[in-house]
Amino acid sequence: MYKKISLIDKEIADIINDETKRQEDHIELIASENYVSEQVLNAVGSSLTNKYGEGYPSKRYYGGCEFIDKIETIAQERAKKLFKVKFANVQPYSGSVANAAIYLALLNPGDRVLGLSLNSGGHLTHGFKISFSGKLYESYSYSVDENGFLNYDEILKIAKKVKPKMIICGFSAYSQIFDFLEFRKIADSVGAYLLADISHISGLIIAGLHPSPAGIADVIMTTTHKTLRGTRGAIILTDNEEIAKKIDKAVFPGYQGGALFHQIAGKAVSFFEALQPEFIDYQKQLLKNSKVFCQTFINKNVKVISGLTQNHLFMIDVKSTYGLTGKEASNILQECNITVNKNSIPNDTESPTVSSGIRLGVAAMTSRGFMEDEFIILANLIDKCLRDPHNESLKTIIKKEVAKLTSMFPIKRSYIKK
Repeated sequence: MYKKISLIDKEIADIINDETKRQEDHIELIASENYVSEQVLNAVGSSLTNKYGEGYPSKRYYGGCEFIDKIETIAQERAKKLFKVKFANVQPYSGSVANAAIYLALLNPGDRVLGLSLNSGGHLTHGFKISFSGKLYESYSYSVDENGFLNYDEILKIAKKVKPKMIICGFSAYSQIFDFLEFRKIADSVGAYLLADISHISGLIIAGLHPSPAGIADVIMTTTHKTLRGTRGAIILTDNEEIAKKIDKAVFPGYQGGALFHQIAGKAVSFFEALQPEFIDYQKQLLKNSKVFCQTFINKNVKVISGLTQNHLFMIDVKSTYGLTGKEASNILQECNITVNKNSIPNDTESPTVSSGIRLGVAAMTSRGFMEDEFIILANLIDKCLRDPHNESLKTIIKKEVAKLTSMFPIKRSYIKK
């Protein structure tokens, strides 16, 4: 279990400790979340937060950078090794900033982009109208079919009609395999750049449990939390030297100022952990857990978007199954100390702030040690709760069962065998 912190600023210390306790006491099923090791926490909370330095290793605009240069270079080399690429920029503050930098590097304002629609599991930065990607660029979208799967022939038709300068293949809520080779063919047919946003599946790719876009996509972006189990942030990868130069300029000075060296150190540590055999074992268990979790819902006649998952997440249509909106379902489960997020589903009639679905991810609880049996128990608890959402005595029972599970599986402090 994480240690309580003690600060002179008791007000903030108490809130941080409350959040730490919340994380310990709740079952976390948000697919974008995970638990980092103590050594990652130590790196992020280190003296590196005091250092400012614009530029890149050996090319800084500030003095006193000899040690942060070493850290950033190590992070770059580990990232390249993990994903089998030639170039890595480890400075992006977040996935959204990283995607914005890629747009800036490869496109001009007003250029056309094609990405997965939000209702089909895409991300805001893949062309949604309220994002920079939909405001600064002429954005178009492709969607999943009536069964919740990508139809590459249809995507090709859209691409030929739209003629985008860049195609984005990636998602925030799609539970099936992405065929990067098919996307490459589509991009080549219209002369477009191909951006692979692998933020959710980077850990699975490292473990060889999902195809990799390395050597296929022009540029790859991944966040470093989620299945990669590192600090919050992002990296940009490519094999193309000219694109790499453009990316570096787009990150700094294009979109960012001085790099966050404590964050880069945390990334480097998580990359070290991801290079260990234990990380592969974790990803294998994660996939097993996700499949049995999903199948348990399917066995109960719950409508699961796209059917049995092939990665760490899946979406449930709670509106047609339970007569609840995603917002209602999320709030009800929160009362039982089960944390999920509401999520739009294909052909959703509700707004994104309400939605008709919830998204479930297994990465965080797999990190805590949940195996298949625990996820079967958890699926049963969630199903019972949502089928009888106004039964307060049932919620009390479920909350006690959740407390048993979380006490049996405290947050781990290390992911490396010693």
